[in-house]
Amino acid sequence: MAVNLLPPNPADLHPVPGVRIGVTEAGIRKAGRKDLTVVLLDEGTAVGGVFTQNRFCAAPVQVCRDHLAAGQGVRAIVINTGNANAGTGEEGLVRARATCIGMAKELSVSPEQILPFSTGVIMEPLPHERILAALPAALGSATENNWATAAEGIMTTDTVPKACSVQVQIGGATVTVTGISKGAGMIRPNMATMLGFIATDACVAPALMNTLARHLAEGSFNRVTVDGDTSTNDSFVVMATQRARHAPITSLDSAEGQALQAAMMTVARTLAQAIVRDGEGATKFITVQVEGGRTAEECRLVAYAIAHSPLVKTAFYASDPNLGRILAAVGYAGIADLDQTQIDLYLDDVHIAHQGGRHPAYREEEGQRVMKQTEIKVRVGLGRGSATDTVWTCDFSHDYVTINADYRS
Repeated sequence: MAVNLLPPNPADLHPVPGVRIGVTEAGIRKAGRKDLTVVLLDEGTAVGGVFTQNRFCAAPVQVCRDHLAAGQGVRAIVINTGNANAGTGEEGLVRARATCIGMAKELSVSPEQILPFSTGVIMEPLPHERILAALPAALGSATENNWATAAEGIMTTDTVPKACSVQVQIGGATVTVTGISKGAGMIRPNMATMLGFIATDACVAPALMNTLARHLAEGSFNRVTVDGDTSTNDSFVVMATQRARHAPITSLDSAEGQALQAAMMTVARTLAQAIVRDGEGATKFITVQVEGGRTAEECRLVAYAIAHSPLVKTAFYASDPNLGRILAAVGYAGIADLDQTQIDLYLDDVHIAHQGGRHPAYREEEGQRVMKQTEIKVRVGLGRGSATDTVWTCDFSHDYVTINADYRS
């Protein structure tokens, strides 16, 4: 059960002018489920993306990178679930490209104007013929109001669809930002086994889109971790249809650029945190904030060490205040000159450790009180400087093992 996460209300998801979405059943892995989503973009839409840093990346990731580099302009996105088309060699690339060719024929555009995305089981051939056969039905269902259905259609082991939408005033115009994501396991920064798509009708110079995508990912999807595994298929794409009636944004440092980034970051961060809340078997949502570092990078190093630790995560699941595990993770995070006598540790309002040892006023029942909550904040002070950074994670339960042991069955 997801941690304090409800399905999105379709009425709360604003259509983005210039974007239409279609969803259908292609029978890619299992019959009777929505598993094929197409996103149609008006001509002139600017697109940027960031992808997995796993060197064993999936065929669609390779094709997307090539097509974005070609610079012909993106007119459509094709997303399938049930099959990752990863670990499939040259044949995987052939099938991903065939999907693009088929979609391009339907739209009378170039194959390089199509971006393919896949998620699901690794090392199985993509049944692209089923995708091609289902494209007319997906295209026939395309409307501006299909965001909630699309959030369902891209799910794999997710238990709740993930979507978010906001509107902001920029240059006297109302600008819409709407996005969807999927992900629940094999989640680690750089990036995670997640797909994320955010669209806006803002007018943005195409040259800014990759920078915008990187900035948003750094503040959201690269700050979440479920299990420390980096996937083969991670993809995060931002789209700007240029339909809002305001002067084009040519600098992300301008007032208009900052306003747009803030709105898009709200959506990206909500989607990223939703992935953690829906982590496989998760029962608790945990914020890990590390402060007092010399740099933000070393704060993240410590935060990830805590958030990735199976011992820490299972202790949170059991509400067991075996909090020396957190201090151990701080110690092995990789800061060579860390002074343990400067370390402070808090759980919410409870001061656990001070100057590297147990705080004199700490009582275990207070630690357990916090650990029984579904929302918990871990705060670590390093006593080295003024930098700070935050990541979000969840606990490990018995269900995480069950879900991943039975994933292919």
